[in-house]
Amino acid sequence: MALARTPRSDWIGAGLRALAEGGPNAVRIEALAQTLGVTKGGFYGYFANRGALLEEMLDTWERDTTDELIDRIEAEGGEPPTRLRRLIEIVVSADRMTTNATIDLAIRDWARRDPAVGERLRRVDNRRMEYLRRLFGATCPADEAETRSMLVYSLYIGNHLIAADHGTRSRTEVLRQAQAWLLGK
Repeated sequence: MALARTPRSDWIGAGLRALAEGGPNAVRIEALAQTLGVTKGGFYGYFANRGALLEEMLDTWERDTTDELIDRIEAEGGEPPTRLRRLIEIVVSADRMTTNATIDLAIRDWARRDPAVGERLRRVDNRRMEYLRRLFGATCPADEAETRSMLVYSLYIGNHLIAADHGTRSRTEVLRQAQAWLLGK
């Protein structure tokens, strides 16, 4: 009876979780194998080395949090305000916020020390901002579209860095009000 191989996606997922928890130095083959409960030999069936895994982790992050998200919003259709609303709702959903934002922040930190990661981050940020500009630009002047795009994106990135309380309101309530305001409601 043949033993089942640990899927490539499991190695990438474990690598992204390790990155989120401890930065790029935490992405170690032995540690990932231990987390997955396998030997490290299976790793080399998929990846030439640790650098190849790191590249695939960045590819997966970019594809999942940018390309596939934009494709999903576009496939579901609707007018630009509807697509914007759907985009913001998806991005701020609790499970997506926690996982993707933590990985995003780890990649941003990594990009400060690695120029190649910095270039990748710039490409992702530009793609995300361009999509926001396009959606906002369909309903408001270019200057306002740029401002609203920047505020929405800053809220997505910065929200995770703010530990402040909101008086009698929850963070969710404040985010929903910010969303309504940014969407012009």
